[in-house]
Amino acid sequence: MITQREYKKRRDLLVKKLSNNSVAVIFSSEHTTRSHDTQHPFRQDSNFYYLSGFKEESAALVFIKTKTFTKSVLFVQKKDKTLELWTGKRLGEKEAKKRFLVDEVYLSEDFEKKFKEFLKEKKNIYFETNSKKSAAKKVLKLTKAIKTKHDIVPLVQKMRLIKSAAEIELIKESIAITAKAHHRAMKIDKKGKYEYQLQAEIEHEFKVNAAYSDAYTSIVACGNSANTLHYIKNDQPLVEGELILIDAGCEHNYYASDITRTIPVNGRYTEAQKELYNLVLNTQLRIIKMIKPEVKRSHLQKVAQKLLTKGMVELGILKGEYKKLIKQQKHKKYYPHGIGHWMGIDVHDPAPYKDAKEREIALKKGMVLTIEPGLYIDKNDISVPKKYRGIGIRIEDDILVTKDGCENLSLCIAKTVEEIEALSFKF
Repeated sequence: MITQREYKKRRDLLVKKLSNNSVAVIFSSEHTTRSHDTQHPFRQDSNFYYLSGFKEESAALVFIKTKTFTKSVLFVQKKDKTLELWTGKRLGEKEAKKRFLVDEVYLSEDFEKKFKEFLKEKKNIYFETNSKKSAAKKVLKLTKAIKTKHDIVPLVQKMRLIKSAAEIELIKESIAITAKAHHRAMKIDKKGKYEYQLQAEIEHEFKVNAAYSDAYTSIVACGNSANTLHYIKNDQPLVEGELILIDAGCEHNYYASDITRTIPVNGRYTEAQKELYNLVLNTQLRIIKMIKPEVKRSHLQKVAQKLLTKGMVELGILKGEYKKLIKQQKHKKYYPHGIGHWMGIDVHDPAPYKDAKEREIALKKGMVLTIEPGLYIDKNDISVPKKYRGIGIRIEDDILVTKDGCENLSLCIAKTVEEIEALSFKF
């Protein structure tokens, strides 16, 4: 659990990054209409949540900084019995003052009036310059007289690169639930079922374990469907003898997990499937061993490309000398994506990959990233030996960078051929 003291510590750190004589503001998410008077489920803006832990809409955080003082202000919705009857209880101004470690709390309906007061004699304004939120657009109109405008989003996103101990525990909790879901998918009888039925089993496990939403739309891709990287139709039958690529992770207490396993429909891998699977697995294991502070993701990517390309040459999928093939980018036909991405409050955490000078950011203790090599061979690719056609494999784990190396946070999820076959329902 993240305490209010930790949220305050984050806000204090953000204020230190602001120029003197400035005002900064960041807004909550807004409800989005599905149709008429129904709305999509509300999820708080990730940056706003990171700074506050506040889950309601129509809220704002404002920071004022001069040479002599700083002040933090929270705006919240007023209590309204009629609206609360329909949409749920609101914290309100009085309770917010008790709960949140900010200097002042006001009602959201007073934001424009108060914000104009805060802007007096200020030279700098920090806000979400590219936001589509209506409140952020209103700030742009209110700050026409201020010459220097800054985007607050990159400042917060950079802070999100390094996870605290409390954040790491929440990610671990999310992964523990996702582990149950993947193991459930391995264990059930899949004969005669469809991809969406397996998806339902996975997401059922999320919800019964208090992960009320998935971190992203689950991919349950059988056979050649796995060769569409962002396949989410999930409407095809589970065919005996094929593999199922399952890329699924839950969101628990606002923190994501992101796991991929590729499992056999009937509980057993064919020899060709094992050959490809073990090539991807051994590549992933080698890359994970390399992770430690000061290593760069680009280096991990290059090593993954080398290992996968060499393996594909040995299997007859690619022909030629592997160094030349890599130089010619031939491997990208079968391994077109990166080795991984940052993960945290968002499954693809939007923390930066380069610094202000466009230099790649090296790994540091406390960063969390995915490692997910893959191979994707279309069923119609006649340049490849027939036994490998129509197979798509990705293996993905969530990795924490530690002081001297790394920790695989999702090590508990079955991954080797032997582990998966031992868990799987066989028919």
